[in-house]
Amino acid sequence: MHIQEWLETIPAVSVYALVAGVIGLESLGIPLPGEIVLISAALLSAGHDGINPWFVGACASAGAIIGDSIGYAIGRKGGRPLLARLGGKFPKHFGESQIAMAERSFEKWGMWAVFFGRFVALLRIFAGPLAGVLHMPYWKFLIANVLGGIVWAGGTTAVIYSVGVVAEAWLKRFSYLGLVAAVLIGVASMLIVKNRAKKAAASAAPAPESAAVVATD
Repeated sequence: MHIQEWLETIPAVSVYALVAGVIGLESLGIPLPGEIVLISAALLSAGHDGINPWFVGACASAGAIIGDSIGYAIGRKGGRPLLARLGGKFPKHFGESQIAMAERSFEKWGMWAVFFGRFVALLRIFAGPLAGVLHMPYWKFLIANVLGGIVWAGGTTAVIYSVGVVAEAWLKRFSYLGLVAAVLIGVASMLIVKNRAKKAAASAAPAPESAAVVATD
């Protein structure tokens, strides 16, 4: 079967559910590639008549907002012991340096750390649970959560969809090349996210000299 024909057989509802589910779980605090899924769905909607980019953006926004809200409730109830348990299970995402970096962002920006955190891979996982742990007033969290979710999900979908529409006329003539291009975009996005997270963790980690001084004290 031709690749373009195979892509057109994917049910739209399954794409919407996947986008909302993965982004919702990521926002709740589970390390998942929400951004990659959103980019892939937006690209697919550009060449798939049955997939509506408005629905992709709406499902992504809903997943982000609901997931963050559940994460906030879990963090408020679980407190710091919850972060400690998560650090034991996911040390690369919930280690001491990552938590320290996220806390500094919250101390500096307050509720807007939730808004801007939606655009940063590491903070996107932390925002909801950490806001709950720090007992941020829910109304402040909700405003930043809703605005951040809509701007991030809607903006990302609009930009990627527009790029896909422009390229679709050319890519549909080279279906295999189009598939390879989509895969490369996904891999590149994943590498960028990982690199961003590593830089954030490195900047938050204490210097070896200062760690040694603390140990000797």
